[in-house]
Amino acid sequence: MALGNKYKSAPGAGTFAALILVLVFGSPWYRDWAADNTNPATALGWWLRLLGWPAWYIDSGDSLREILVQDLRAILVVVLTALFLFLLPGSQLARARGTISQFFAGWGAYIFSCGFAALLTTLFLANPTLLRAFESASSGASYGIFVGWLIGLATLGGRRGTRS
Repeated sequence: MALGNKYKSAPGAGTFAALILVLVFGSPWYRDWAADNTNPATALGWWLRLLGWPAWYIDSGDSLREILVQDLRAILVVVLTALFLFLLPGSQLARARGTISQFFAGWGAYIFSCGFAALLTTLFLANPTLLRAFESASSGASYGIFVGWLIGLATLGGRRGTRS
């Protein structure tokens, strides 16, 4: 028996979608595939490479600090997505499930979570600067803008966090 939208919460569905995006497309295997098989000079190639932005590592030639910061960024994207989906009123206060406000709340939550995750993890890098933090937040928000609509779609039709 399949579970319908009756049991799906908007924050839960959006967080699960964010987790899948980070686990699958942030993996070293996907990023290697995208680097070898896509052309960054095309829109599709650029977007497929962008999907790997919240990268996580298993092993790398980078320093341990760099690896931990990258992994922390991927973790924070998922955690902050859950937090922002819970806090943004569009998914919580929508009177009817499936409204456009749920879509934009999910999309906006992902933009915010990616930007803040990038900003926060920049503080853990060696010699962080304000310019580097802004550039990092900008790349995170850019990722959120072009990929966050998937989170918005996942939140459509979900119920509020509590039954009323």
